[in-house]
Amino acid sequence: MRRHRHEFVEEYDGMMAFGFSREEDERSLIAFLQKFSDDELMKLLSRRLSDSEIEELVDHLTGLMKKHMSEEEYHHHFLKD
Repeated sequence: MRRHRHEFVEEYDGMMAFGFSREEDERSLIAFLQKFSDDELMKLLSRRLSDSEIEELVDHLTGLMKKHMSEEEYHHHFLKD
């Protein structure tokens, strides 16, 4: 059974733009990050990132999760425990 989904980006037909409204920013962020995490793109980009760029990206994303999610939410939504 698959645990991860990227359905939003497949069905979203709105614009991907930031700065128009909070609601549009949220939808655009979801679409942007789902496009960013595409397997083919990640295979290409991950080979080109420096060690420090990988560390910075992971630290930033982990920091956002720690700031905005409880440990239980982290395990349920990110780790899919």
